[in-house]
Amino acid sequence: MYRSVFRPGLFQGQVAVVTGGGSGIGRCTAHELASLGAAVALVGRNAEKLAAVRTEIVEAGGTAHTYVCNIRDEAAVQATVAQIYGAHGRIDALVNNAGGQFPAPLKGISAKGWEAVVQTNLTGGFLMARECLNQAMQQRGGAIVNIVADMWGGMPNMGHSGAARAGMVNFTETAAFEWAQYGVRVNAVAPSLTDTPLLDILHAEDKAERVAQYSARLPVGRIGTAEECALGV
Repeated sequence: MYRSVFRPGLFQGQVAVVTGGGSGIGRCTAHELASLGAAVALVGRNAEKLAAVRTEIVEAGGTAHTYVCNIRDEAAVQATVAQIYGAHGRIDALVNNAGGQFPAPLKGISAKGWEAVVQTNLTGGFLMARECLNQAMQQRGGAIVNIVADMWGGMPNMGHSGAARAGMVNFTETAAFEWAQYGVRVNAVAPSLTDTPLLDILHAEDKAERVAQYSARLPVGRIGTAEECALGV
């Protein structure tokens, strides 16, 4: 059973949307929200991963549903949010967690590669937030949490992701101002290096060395976990 530090039933009766819910931080966040009583809408591109997380949550006594969607596709986002709202009659929270990038120096990133990362890490998050607001939250309020990254010192070898995340931080600040009138809170969580399946992909050949170097700079002497990031949401 997933054990939260928050009181049982904190989100009972609420509906929470988690993008990128099939693995990593999204998976752990979905477990966290479900353990607190929320019905979780798992959104992502991989149906099998979403189904696996849904099974985990249901077996733990929670409620979850899956929705396959490419958040870069505006029409798909509109339809998916409408489907979630139609099924539950409400959307109380959105965790914009979906993202993706590949390691490359700026000089080697093509326009196609740059646009793909920006669309996933910035445009897709904007579309999800806008549709959740317009279709559901504008009427009854809600909460939006954007998962970004520690990009304030730049992101060498992943400049496309850093630029997109910086844009998402500014979007968060603007949306928090504009949407406060609807009772919608908009915040961002910026994890540093975190032990997720994506880390295995990005640093398949030198993960141990990278983790050791990064950990040496941290007061706690280790990198974060996906479970810890979920508690921040």
